[in-house]
Amino acid sequence: MRDRLTVRFLVLGVWILLVISPLSNLQAIGQEHIQIDATAPTTPFPHFWEQMFGSGRAILTLRESYREDLRAVKQVTDFRYVRFHAILHDEVGVYNEDGRGNPVYNFAYVDQIYDGLLKNGVRPFVEISFMPKKLAFNPDALHAFWYKQNVSPPKSIERWDDLMTHFAQHLVDRYGIDEVASWYFEVWNEPNIDFWGGVPRQRSYFELYDHTARDLKSVNPRLRVGGPATAAASWVDDFLKHAAANKVPVDFVSTHGYADDTVLDLFGTDEDIPMSERVCRAVEKVREQIHQSAMPQLPLYWTEWNVPGKMEARDTIYVGPAVANTVRQCDGKVEELSFWTFSDVFEEGGPIDRPFIGMFGLRAKGGINKPSYYGYGLLHQLGDRRIASTSKDIIVTKTKDGRLAIAAWNLVEPDQHGLVQTIEFTFRGIPEEANVTIQRVDEEHGNVLKHYAAMGKPLNPTPAQIEQLNRESALPDPERTKLQNGQLKLQLSPNALLLIKFDP
Repeated sequence: MRDRLTVRFLVLGVWILLVISPLSNLQAIGQEHIQIDATAPTTPFPHFWEQMFGSGRAILTLRESYREDLRAVKQVTDFRYVRFHAILHDEVGVYNEDGRGNPVYNFAYVDQIYDGLLKNGVRPFVEISFMPKKLAFNPDALHAFWYKQNVSPPKSIERWDDLMTHFAQHLVDRYGIDEVASWYFEVWNEPNIDFWGGVPRQRSYFELYDHTARDLKSVNPRLRVGGPATAAASWVDDFLKHAAANKVPVDFVSTHGYADDTVLDLFGTDEDIPMSERVCRAVEKVREQIHQSAMPQLPLYWTEWNVPGKMEARDTIYVGPAVANTVRQCDGKVEELSFWTFSDVFEEGGPIDRPFIGMFGLRAKGGINKPSYYGYGLLHQLGDRRIASTSKDIIVTKTKDGRLAIAAWNLVEPDQHGLVQTIEFTFRGIPEEANVTIQRVDEEHGNVLKHYAAMGKPLNPTPAQIEQLNRESALPDPERTKLQNGQLKLQLSPNALLLIKFDP
């Protein structure tokens, strides 16, 4: 009897599985229906996410590996400005003192740094940092980073003034005021945390800012200066109140915010805000602080941001849809959104010993293109006019010649398991059998990690191996298809990013 009951339960279990399995397969695919009217009104869509990138520190720009990465990223983006730390670090050799303690200036490496950028078609977004040791109030106030920058205030604010005016005058003399007036000068980096050793932090930074801004304007009023360059979107309201009360020049506001900054740090609350929304929510917060200030028209430059770094996600296909989703949310709220960084030529923790350790850049050690490199390349092809959409998974644009260019994605957080997403598009205002091209970055396209694994994950890939990895991960020619009665149905695997374009 016991055996018969066991058989009956087994049969019943098999029958239940057969019935339920098809339903489970259906549940593994999400669906979205999207209607797009190609004749709908458009709004300007400047490519604010790809015009400025961050990088490590000034001296790295002299390396050929850095410049190769810069040129490669510029080929697939609208890369116009680069920001980096430590133009005043002792390794650049700007400031010294003679035997009598008089200042001695040397701009030889500064010239090579900025000459190299300009030669490659990129201008500097000048971060004025850190303190030369001989000018430091505390020569031993060294940051924990591998390159040990000094974060002390100056021992003499008059000597700081003299350095700033000589620095600015040298740049104007070398490059001309029309050129240097197109640059930006940002005073320091994240003074609200351990990159600034002044006491008290805010008041001492405001003093440094006041002097620096006035020094630059004394050389030429066309030079653009701003701040407070803070971490976690901090201090902006206090900074603007201080500047207005003391009539201090401010040409732009700059601050930072990352997707994995805590809600408490960004907003001072314990709200439940997903990481995918934190950057643009912080942008909105700061934009509102600017609007409520005595200088409501100031532009906002978000000079550092990146997607969450957990599970080495910055090396994966996750970056593309995460960037696209941030672009969707931040459109119209910020002048520039500077991704930190364009390259893994980066030494905050020391020289990188192998590729793919979850670093910030679009290219890994040796110049290997990450999936994020190809993701940025797809987003670059979007148009400069946007058509509004209620979907949170697409950006609809028009190119200069009037054609549709659409980004679509299926964003899944790195620690979650997502579903395949089906998107069914219905189009109006274009031919019902229009020709369509599709490019994608997903597990099978633009994903160098699988090729790197197949190669055995070499710690120090040879030039031939790097060339092979970039060749194998390069995106193929676009897929070609047609609308069917004005409709297009696409499936997106987790963290796929697609670019859909229409032929004339």
